[in-house]
Amino acid sequence: MNRQEFLDRYQAGERNFTYIDLSEVNLSGVNLQEINLTGANLTGVNLSWAVLSKTQLVGVCFRRADLHSTVLTQSNLNQSNLSGANLTKADLRFATLQQADLNWAVLIEADLSNADLTGAKLDQINLEQAKLNNAVLIGAELMEANLTRASLVAANLTRTNLRESQLAGANLKDAILIEANLTEADLNGATLRSTNLTGADMHRVVLTGADLTDAVLDGADLSRGNLTGAYLLKTSFKKAYLLRANLEEVYLLWSNLTEANLRGANLRRADLSGAYLGDTILSEADLRDTLLIESRLIRTNLEGSKLTGCCIYNWQKSEVEMNKVECEYVYTDFDYTNKKPKNRYPSDRNFLPGELAQDSPEDSQLIPVQFTEYPNWEALVYTLVKVEQESHELELSIQGFETQPDSFLLYVRANYLVNAKLLSQQILKSYPAMKQKLVKKRSDILGLLNLEVPIFNAAVDLDGIPEAVISPAIIEGNNHQTLYQEISRQIQGILRSQEPEKFVVSVQRLLDFLAKNGVELEDLQHQVIIQGIVQRAQQEPLFKESLFRWEQVTSPTERISLMGELVRFAIALLWEE
Repeated sequence: MNRQEFLDRYQAGERNFTYIDLSEVNLSGVNLQEINLTGANLTGVNLSWAVLSKTQLVGVCFRRADLHSTVLTQSNLNQSNLSGANLTKADLRFATLQQADLNWAVLIEADLSNADLTGAKLDQINLEQAKLNNAVLIGAELMEANLTRASLVAANLTRTNLRESQLAGANLKDAILIEANLTEADLNGATLRSTNLTGADMHRVVLTGADLTDAVLDGADLSRGNLTGAYLLKTSFKKAYLLRANLEEVYLLWSNLTEANLRGANLRRADLSGAYLGDTILSEADLRDTLLIESRLIRTNLEGSKLTGCCIYNWQKSEVEMNKVECEYVYTDFDYTNKKPKNRYPSDRNFLPGELAQDSPEDSQLIPVQFTEYPNWEALVYTLVKVEQESHELELSIQGFETQPDSFLLYVRANYLVNAKLLSQQILKSYPAMKQKLVKKRSDILGLLNLEVPIFNAAVDLDGIPEAVISPAIIEGNNHQTLYQEISRQIQGILRSQEPEKFVVSVQRLLDFLAKNGVELEDLQHQVIIQGIVQRAQQEPLFKESLFRWEQVTSPTERISLMGELVRFAIALLWEE
């Protein structure tokens, strides 16, 4: 049938043209809505810019036909033959193409949103930049298909064969690719956020720079795949196979790798912060310079793996065998400001063979900090706050304080396991500068808080001062040297730990106690008291100010007491400096 006869009959209202032969006919731009061309021969026909919406095109032969920019919305093209056809920019929204043959067809920028291509043949098809959002391609054949920068948002590609297909830059967000074949497929830079790839065959797949955030790859096979630089945040790899896969510099934050097999995988400089590695196989894997911050390793197989330079800050491991791990050193903390690990451990050497397998005696939640002088508590509190801010999610609390013969021991508790030695050094390093800043700014700080310098109230505060106690055995033994050391220790402890208003009373009680028990070491007492007051005042400007304030407000009774005289003598020495 020629072109004119066909169009005349259509214009006359005829719609049934089943099995008609219109091969090679030029029908460009015609309107053929709701026509029935079932079984027709349209080989080589020109239907560019034509409108065929809601048409019946079941079993039609469109081989090598020109359907450029043709409108085929809601049309039925089941079992039709479109091999080699040109459907560039064609509109196939909601079209049905079940078991259709589109091998070698060109559908560049075509719109197949919500189309049904179940069981269709699309080998070597060109779908570059095409839209297939919400399309159904269950069991379709797309071997070597070109889907570069195509949009397949929420498309269903269950059991689809995409072997060696080109999907670089494609958007497969929320798509379903359960048991799909993506062997050697190129998904470089593709978006697969929340995509379901359960059981997919992705052997030797290319996923460099791809975004698989929240994707599910449970049981998928990515052996020898290339995932360099991929984003795998909160991705699920339960029971997945990643043997010899390249995961260099990937972001696996909070991902689930339960029972995954990564034997021999390359994870250099990867970020596995917060990752769950329960029963994961990482034997022979390269984990050098990897971030394992807050990762959970439970029965993880690390035999023969390389861990040198990895950051284990706050990691949690249970039943993990570390004896056969290759590791020279690790980092125990992370600098979130500069985004790099810190606190190399061991700091000045490499691990001895098997040393990493032993729990470090320095790893603890209780940190002893030894001061050579009585600490300024206000400065200490600010120091701990500063140290907390320098370490992610670290919380410190003071657990205890001991006065020792030549030092003061502070116990600080962390909210998780830390390197106690390094943290103690960090506190001692930060304390002097913080104390100096506090001395300069204390009046400003108190002003901002609407606080005044506290005045000692004898009527209230004296009840809280304990009676001095010396072991009866020491007194009864009357060992001069032992008694001297014990009295000196107690006096120094009182002078270092209390303000003038209180230590005047405390030391006086101690002196009265000694006199009552017949102990006479007056010259020694005077020397220890005066020296202790002067030394503390020289080291602590705030204490020196308290001394001068005490002299101005103290009562006449305290002023003329033995301790009062000794304090005033010490103040006089300080004035002479």
